[in-house]
Amino acid sequence: MNGALLRSLTPSVLGILVRRGADFAAAEDAVQDALVEAVRVWPDDMPRDPKGWLVTVAWRRFLDATRADVSRRRREDRIDDEPAPGPVPATDDTLQLYFLCAHPSLTPSSAVALTLRAVGGLTTRQIAQAYLVPEATMAQRISRAKRTVSGARFDRPGDVATVLRTLYLVFNEGYSGDVDLAAEAIRLTRQLAAAIDHPEVAGLLALMLLHHARRAARTAPDGSLVPLAEQDRGRWDTGTIAEGIGILQTALSRDRLGEFQAQAAIAALHADAPTAEETDWVQIVEWYDELAALTDSPVVRLNRAVAVGEADGPRAGLAALADLDDALPRHTAAAAYLHERDGDLVVAAGLYADAARKATNLAERAHLTRQAARLNGRPELLGSRGADPRPSCS
Repeated sequence: MNGALLRSLTPSVLGILVRRGADFAAAEDAVQDALVEAVRVWPDDMPRDPKGWLVTVAWRRFLDATRADVSRRRREDRIDDEPAPGPVPATDDTLQLYFLCAHPSLTPSSAVALTLRAVGGLTTRQIAQAYLVPEATMAQRISRAKRTVSGARFDRPGDVATVLRTLYLVFNEGYSGDVDLAAEAIRLTRQLAAAIDHPEVAGLLALMLLHHARRAARTAPDGSLVPLAEQDRGRWDTGTIAEGIGILQTALSRDRLGEFQAQAAIAALHADAPTAEETDWVQIVEWYDELAALTDSPVVRLNRAVAVGEADGPRAGLAALADLDDALPRHTAAAAYLHERDGDLVVAAGLYADAARKATNLAERAHLTRQAARLNGRPELLGSRGADPRPSCS
């Protein structure tokens, strides 16, 4: 059974049902039933037109469900209007489904779950496993999301920025369960890029590819984080890097800069450096300036402060950091790194320990604990890593 084929057809089949007048929630349930039937039937009897087969089966499932709770006249009207079997329309409603699943009335977590279910074709169980929640909890979340968007107009223009933020949330979940969410996010973003010509869609795709290319080098055999500066660049996927840079260059040439293009440009400069010492930090600071102007994000300014510390020295970085709220995530870790680079090892050790206590990610907490142990002269706490003090975000 070709699971990738089924998942690629899911959004267009769902779009056809909704365009025919089916309620979104009922249409999505019918499509899921058709996918289950395809898994059962196709291995022994593969249809010549897989998409047409799915549309026919899903529409019949929808009609069967409708008969239970509509009037006789309504039922007869729908049956009379049932399209004859044959080739399905060429209209592709995938883009509208992206917009619908990232509807502004949905919470970010609900938008992510609905996108993975309706556009990605994942099962509720797969999504629940990926997010480490009970299947029943995820089913309720998806059901609520479907009810929320059921009344939305399907042909209404959507917000590309909201869709991109949703896809980036999926990407940042990485991998858990039996679903590689980073790879799934890249697949969905490629699909979106094929449906809409937009430089920020290309920028997000480039950013994902450039980060994903370094995935194999991000963790050591024992599972500990490997900071960017310490990663084995021979393990980076150069083909994926080249693809990402090519997509980014095309997007930037359109002179419609957005935040994902700026982030991708920073990632490209890291990926392009043969060694950590050869990183063009001056240009990275310039791109952070562009990104800060676009987003006015304190997290961006925090990352910029670290880059300033690399480009102009640790005291310049600490000065930039002093203007920011010390309650920001990773503020303490950044301060620890810059103080260490400035030679103030006692202060740096204390800040590393404080940052470890604040860390919400176990791998990051372990990394910061090793940095504090290294400066405090406690090699028994170092484990297999600890040589590079730079912040672990990679």
